[in-house]
Amino acid sequence: MAQYLLRRLLWSIPVVLGVATLVFALIHIVPGDPIDIMLGEQAAAVDREALRRELGLDRPRYEQYGRFLGGLLQGDLGASLTTRRPVVATVLKRYPATLELAVAAMVICLVVAVPLGTIAAVHRGGALDRVTTLVALVGVSMPNFWLGPLLILAFSIHLDWLPVSGRGSVAHLVLPAVTLGTSMAALVARMVRSSLLEVLSAGYVATAAAKGLPRWRVVTKHALRNALIPVVTIIGLQIGALLAGAVVTEKIYSWPGIGGLIITAIGGRDYPLVQGCVLAIALTYVFVNLLTDLAYTLVDPRIDLAGGRRV
Repeated sequence: MAQYLLRRLLWSIPVVLGVATLVFALIHIVPGDPIDIMLGEQAAAVDREALRRELGLDRPRYEQYGRFLGGLLQGDLGASLTTRRPVVATVLKRYPATLELAVAAMVICLVVAVPLGTIAAVHRGGALDRVTTLVALVGVSMPNFWLGPLLILAFSIHLDWLPVSGRGSVAHLVLPAVTLGTSMAALVARMVRSSLLEVLSAGYVATAAAKGLPRWRVVTKHALRNALIPVVTIIGLQIGALLAGAVVTEKIYSWPGIGGLIITAIGGRDYPLVQGCVLAIALTYVFVNLLTDLAYTLVDPRIDLAGGRRV
């Protein structure tokens, strides 16, 4: 296990460097000059050049890239071009809010998806199966930028049950988490149904049922656990989509996380801040993938991570 973790951590280094390089290249390709945004297009040429030199934007791209990589290796991502505050401190201040939203959305996803998928599989071809399949299809089809305002209109404006925006109490978390977790819950529910149907046809499940065990026990104890391997895989892969969806969702609900921060940074051509936000998301994704692999051993202890096989 220790060797496996070390190998995965070593492989994470080129992944992070690749993401850093790609983000650096793309953000500098985007049209627009941060100096124009900071000083305005009517600023004097002398002031513009002085600020450009102060921020190091007058240097060649390869030199800026070298400085960026050097700072990255030391854990220093520079300072924001607009606020002049350290990027690392700014990202760390916003990161807990994004993490809180992602965890809440994941909890909602699992609470909704696993029962729905199980019910659909157990009642295959019946009315409950068709209803849950329809609900999953509707959930997958609804984009966050449409569902978010719809929930605000229903539960914040008309019913006045929940706050419209901001972060503070649990009530502020409900609508963003539901918006973010709905589409993912629909996808996971379909995966649970598909995987569970395959397991329910296995011989050991029929044997357990023949022994007179209650139906719910056969499904939950013998079938569902063995059906979770592909479900765990899809959940790990969807973390990236979850974080990407958080960008839109945070903007809709004015949630003070990395999503809103990165949109503001892109609008202001704040290169260091954009790079810091994307790297934080990339590192989170790498870490979650590692946790996903470790979760395999909890679901099925026969899996040998070092050998990549079941023992």
